[in-house]
Amino acid sequence: MNLVERVKNILLSPKTEWPTIAGETTDVKTLYTSYVMILAAIPAVATFIGYSLIGMSMPMVGSYRVPIGSGIAGAIVQYGLALVGVYVMALIIDALAPSFGGEKNLNQALKTTAYSYTAAWVASIFHVIPGLGILSIVGLYSFYLLYLGLPVTMKAPQEKAVGYTAVAVICGIVLMFVFSAIGGIFIAAPVVGLSGLN
Repeated sequence: MNLVERVKNILLSPKTEWPTIAGETTDVKTLYTSYVMILAAIPAVATFIGYSLIGMSMPMVGSYRVPIGSGIAGAIVQYGLALVGVYVMALIIDALAPSFGGEKNLNQALKTTAYSYTAAWVASIFHVIPGLGILSIVGLYSFYLLYLGLPVTMKAPQEKAVGYTAVAVICGIVLMFVFSAIGGIFIAAPVVGLSGLN
């Protein structure tokens, strides 16, 4: 299945798409190169364009743009952490499976993570125009995709899907804070170094 068709199907008809996904034998490399690496680039590229090239208006400050060097560094770090984050989240979903009556299967957990992130990745396109960045909140639809996918891919009983989803989302939020802190370390270094040259 091609990328556009998969994105359309998972977003518009997830209840019929998850069984198809569960039945596919996709290896990690193929899933990453044909799906994750492409869609995970959207937030990094959109944020770079929006904040470094277009800029944003700030009250009492005027127009502001993130310096190009810092924007590129930020985009690279954001992209790298997104790729790692998918795998770490898959490990968490896989580890949680038995606690919610599901079956451990890292490949299925990776598919669950990658395809449930689709809404968030696609919605991040709104960051191209910083004033519209708030519209990326529609990416919360990813939580619903996760909720629908866990019983199918991880074989968790439907009645435990809410709890499984809630715990996975909480773990994902903690992971996001950890990765934000790590990202801040890497992004702050070039900014400090470049500002000393002025």
